This record gives sequence, structure tokens and C-alpha cells, in this order.
Amino acid sequence: MTSASKWRPRRGLIFFRPRPSGGDYLVAMLMLVVAVASAFPLVWMVLSSLKTPAETMQVPPVWLPESPSLDAFGKVAGVINVGRSMANSAVIATVTTTGILVTSLMAGYAFAKHRFRGRDLLFAALIATMFLPPIVTLIPLYRMVGTIGLNASLAGVILPNLANAFGIFLMRQFIAGVPDDLIDAARMDGASELRILFAIVAPLVTPALAALALFAFVYHWNSYLWPLTVLQGNSEQYPIVISLSRLLSYNRGAMNTNLVMAGATLAVLPPLVLFVFLQRFFVDSIVSSGVKG
Repeated sequence: MTSASKWRPRRGLIFFRPRPSGGDYLVAMLMLVVAVASAFPLVWMVLSSLKTPAETMQVPPVWLPESPSLDAFGKVAGVINVGRSMANSAVIATVTTTGILVTSLMAGYAFAKHRFRGRDLLFAALIATMFLPPIVTLIPLYRMVGTIGLNASLAGVILPNLANAFGIFLMRQFIAGVPDDLIDAARMDGASELRILFAIVAPLVTPALAALALFAFVYHWNSYLWPLTVLQGNSEQYPIVISLSRLLSYNRGAMNTNLVMAGATLAVLPPLVLFVFLQRFFVDSIVSSGVKG
């Protein structure tokens, strides 16, 4: 054997990318159809807000505005107090989301890493509350809020929603995956339970916290029935979702659908911006939950 043949480099492995099958194309087409169907209402809403009143009522419908205009957005302020309504929605959604994150993190840590009598039974009862329709608890919660004198106030809207069964369940499942050895080492170093929770456990479950924050913020930003029940006609405290109902009434009289669409576009912006910032963590939480055994 010659020296050249002795030191001849070995052939490396060659990986071939499999050719897409008919099933792959079918799945891709289905995903495209679902994406278009999901995005169409949002796109139609934005386009309609840029149309003239005549274009919004035209049959067959006009897909693209001939002369896009932002006049409808300016007119919305003449029908409702957009700034005050958006501020009310921001207070409700932000404070409620913060409360849900804190209570869910603390309760989830207790259920996942502490053993106490009746833990499993209490957790099962908590999960059972997730199957109750919200309308069932509407009247009892309203009576309780009235008893403590919080009717017709934002505090009455916020207080009953500071804890959430789904949030506790979600955090308990993620915190259960945090190694016990890490927590025990922190305890041996003299760290308190609160410090362990917020300095060690919380950073490890950041994707779950971000996903929960997104769910909670969007839900309470769009909440309608509970704020309408508690606020009792106090229009100064109305969130943007309830204030938009005045645009619907205005639309029936003046047939200005573009105003309704402009108001809806403004109401969608904050949750949409939040999703853009948290989408990376949201995807990470889905991947983490999918790979757990």
C-alpha cells in the first residue's frame, strides 16, 4: 500500500434531503388556507377603516379603497373618548395580568414543590373550576363586589380576576420541571422561599410567564360582559371594548361602517403590539411543553 493511498481522506457521509411528498404539499396548502382565513377579518377591518362611507356600503363590496383616508380615525374621537377608554382598558388589563402572574407563580410553586395535607385534592378542586361557564359566577361575583362597595369602579372589575385557575395550572406544570436539587441548594445557602421563587424559579419559567401574560392581557383587554355589569353605566370608566358599542349605535343611524372599523383597529393595536414583543417566548413555551416527558 502506497503512502498516498494510506493517507487518502475517507469519504464523508452524504445526507440527502427527502423530496416532499404529496402529503407535505397538502399539509402546506391547508396551513395556507387556515392562515388566510385567520388573517382575512383583520385585513378587511383595516381596509374598511380607510374607505369612504359610500365604499363600505357598496354592493358588490369594494376590496381596496380607491382613495385611502384616515378621516374615520379622527371622527371616532368625536363619538367616544378614545384616550380615556384606552387608558381604562390599559389599567384593567395591565393590573389584572400582573396580579395573575404573581398569584399563579406563587400558587404554582406551592403546588409543584411543597407537600402539604390535601394538596392533590385542593389542586383537583382548582382544576374543576376551569370547567364552570363564566356566566355561572357572574351574579355571585357581582353581589360580592357590591357588598364591599366596589360597584361602578375599575377596582371592582379588577379585584375578582387577580387569580386564575388556568394560570395556576400552567405554572404548576412548568415549575414541576425545575430540578429539586437546584431549589435544595438554594435553601442550604440560606435563601428564603420568596427569593428562591423570584430569583431562581421565575427566570427558568420565563417562556411560560410570557405566554400566560399574553393570554391574560388579551382576554381582559377584550372582556365585555363583566366590566359592563360592574360599571353600571358609568361611561367615564368604560374600557375601549364597551365604548365601541356607541360606534355601533352611531353606525346604525349614519351608516358609517368605516368609523366602527377604525375604532376596532385602534382597540386591536395594543394586544397586537404585545404579541409581537412576546411571540418568541410564546413559541418557546409551546416547544418546552411539547418536549417534556
